[in-house]
Amino acid sequence: MKIMILGAGQVGTTLAESLVSEDNDITLVDNESPRLLALQEKHDLKVVQGSPSSPKVLRDAGATDADLMVAVTSSDEINMVACQMGYTLFNTPTRIARIRDSEYLREKEKLFNDENVPINYLISPENLVTDEITRLIAYPGALQVAHFAKNRISAVVVKAYYGGALVGHALSAFKEHMPHIELRIVSISRNDKTIRPQGSTIIEAGDEITFICATEHIKAVISELQRLEKPYKRVMIVGGGNIAAGVAKQLEEHCTVKLIERNAERAQALAEKLAKTLVFHGDASDQNLLFEEHIENIDVFLSLSSDDEANIMSALLAKRLGAKKAMVLIQRMAYISLIQGGTIDIAVSPQQATISALLGYVRKGDIKNVASLHHGVSEAIEIVAHGDLNTSNIVGKTIRHIRLPAGCIIGAILRNNEVIIGHKNVEIQDGDHVIVYLGDKKAVSEIEKLFQPSSFFI
Repeated sequence: MKIMILGAGQVGTTLAESLVSEDNDITLVDNESPRLLALQEKHDLKVVQGSPSSPKVLRDAGATDADLMVAVTSSDEINMVACQMGYTLFNTPTRIARIRDSEYLREKEKLFNDENVPINYLISPENLVTDEITRLIAYPGALQVAHFAKNRISAVVVKAYYGGALVGHALSAFKEHMPHIELRIVSISRNDKTIRPQGSTIIEAGDEITFICATEHIKAVISELQRLEKPYKRVMIVGGGNIAAGVAKQLEEHCTVKLIERNAERAQALAEKLAKTLVFHGDASDQNLLFEEHIENIDVFLSLSSDDEANIMSALLAKRLGAKKAMVLIQRMAYISLIQGGTIDIAVSPQQATISALLGYVRKGDIKNVASLHHGVSEAIEIVAHGDLNTSNIVGKTIRHIRLPAGCIIGAILRNNEVIIGHKNVEIQDGDHVIVYLGDKKAVSEIEKLFQPSSFFI
């Protein structure tokens, strides 16, 4: 597939790095020459310097025969104009744009269509991160939760702690403890090393476990790996941007929410907008303010400003003063592995949330959803099986007879609204929504080919 990526910021760069190893022809367009040259030296891709919304630049970059245009510059307006150029001048079949301004998103039904601004798919990092944070609030103890198959199936990352019923026991003991609940453990990370899960594998405290199960069973499974935390009821949020406001709006109906914003004008606007959230004008690094607002009683402290360093420092302070859980928004990927799992419990990345959404649109085959896991190292994908015994490599076969790439596991299937866990004797049928875990995302090309029926190549 010939893909044009417009914008070489963190999202564009990460997307290019993800796709260039998957047998794609990638062209990256950006105004910044040093950034492009560094990428060209590191990866097998084409770079073009210039404005991503310029017809000449797009033509020079090969827009005339591109299959897909992904506009992820820092400017909503440039992204929209670029998609307009792709549609009007070059007949680019698929156009994806990152749009962050809530004013545009509120009018998306009227704005974004072939008659007006011709964008096929919108990506809103703020909405994606807001949804991710509220999912984590809904499942206390989880490090990551990704929903698939109409939210019926989920992939969950959780850390095992002393006190969990199955810590110190073999994986096979799950069936004894939960005879009416089925799941598939697809990965165990121990001391930064990945262990292939087997029935005899002993769960140790500190293991980071990834499992796939019916969404309704998430909390029951987590309770076997750590003491199940009580639902979060008291939440403190730092920041007054779109993400912080969106999270507060979603949580204020069932939680007591306090929000701290440094800018007085913005704090006033949020106080008028949020009906049940208590908004403070202040500094989250002010210990007296945190003490006055009883930080020691806060179930989860969410540091969601646009400043990584400020988020980290305020979260560290909140934990030291007694907050039970701390979650931070981090823009720089390099920070995430340094802080998560220490004093700070969870780091949320807008880049990873955006990449997950984008990959669902640009992957080959009938892929419905993609979740980037473990900070981009692994993935879970929802892909639909098509064909029959004569045309498909998987339909009509039991899972034990499907030759999956190393590190890939079929975790679960949605069939006619029924969740089926991916045991070895399960037979794949036409139309199944199959959730596949890829321990190494480089195997995605093999999975795509495996699921494509032979008629796709005629």
